[in-house]
Amino acid sequence: MRKTTKLTTLSVKRMSKPGLYGDGNGLYLQVAAGGTKAWILRYMRAGRARKMGLGPFPILSLAEARQKAFEGRRSLLQGIEPIEARKAARSEAVAQAAKALTFAECGKAYIAAHQSGWRNEKHREQWSSTLIRYAFPVIGVLSVAAVDTALVLKVLEPIWNSKPETASRLRGRIEVILDWAKARGYRDGENPARWRGHLDKLLPAKGKVSSVKHHKAIPYRELPSFMARLRSRAEISAQALEFTILTAARTGKRSGLFLTSSI
Repeated sequence: MRKTTKLTTLSVKRMSKPGLYGDGNGLYLQVAAGGTKAWILRYMRAGRARKMGLGPFPILSLAEARQKAFEGRRSLLQGIEPIEARKAARSEAVAQAAKALTFAECGKAYIAAHQSGWRNEKHREQWSSTLIRYAFPVIGVLSVAAVDTALVLKVLEPIWNSKPETASRLRGRIEVILDWAKARGYRDGENPARWRGHLDKLLPAKGKVSSVKHHKAIPYRELPSFMARLRSRAEISAQALEFTILTAARTGKRSGLFLTSSI
C-alpha cells in the first residue's frame, strides 16, 4: 500500500535545501533560499495549476498544514475555488472591521467633514459639546453598527423632560451621524434615532414637556439706568431688546407684532 504521508515534524525542521517537498494530497513544504519555510497547497482548477499559500513553518505545524490542505481540497469538491473564497473572506473581514468604528469616531469624522460649511461658530461648538457631554459617555466607545433604539433612548431619556430643547437637538445630531455612518457602509438597517414613525411613539413631543420660565420684571425705578446701559451696546440683540421694551412688542412666533394702545 502506497504511503501518502511523506513528511515528519523532525524532517521538516531539518530541511534546509531550497525546493518543494511533498507531503501528499497536494500539500508541499517550500524552502526558500534564505532558509524560510512555508506550506503550499497545489491543485488543478479549470485546467490550470494553482498554488495556495497556507502559512509559514513553524507558526503553522505539519498537522495544522495538513488540516488546512484538507479544507482546501474539500472546498474544491464543493465547487468552491479556495483562493477566491479566501479573498472574499478577507474582504468581508475588512468590511466588518470598518463597521467596528465607534460612534464617537463617526461623530468626530462627521463634524470634521461638515464643519467648514457651518458659518456659525456657536453651532460648531454646540455640536461637539452636546455629543461629548451626553452621547459619548453612553455610546461613544460602542461600534456605530451596534447603536440601536434602546441605546439611543439611554442617551435621551435622562434629559428629555428636564432639557427638552437640548435633548431634541441631540437626537437630531445622533440621527444625522447614524445616517452618515450608513451611507459610508459602517452600519445597516433603519435609523434608531429617527423621530417620525419611531421615537415619536416612545417619547413625548418636545412641546408637551417644555415649560416656559418667565424672567422677573425689572423694577421701574431701575429702568432708566438699564436703558442707558442697553444703548451703549452695539449688538443687534441689544437694539432688538430696546425696541421690544419701547414698543411692548410680543416676541412669540405666532403672535406677530402688536403695539399696546398706550404707546
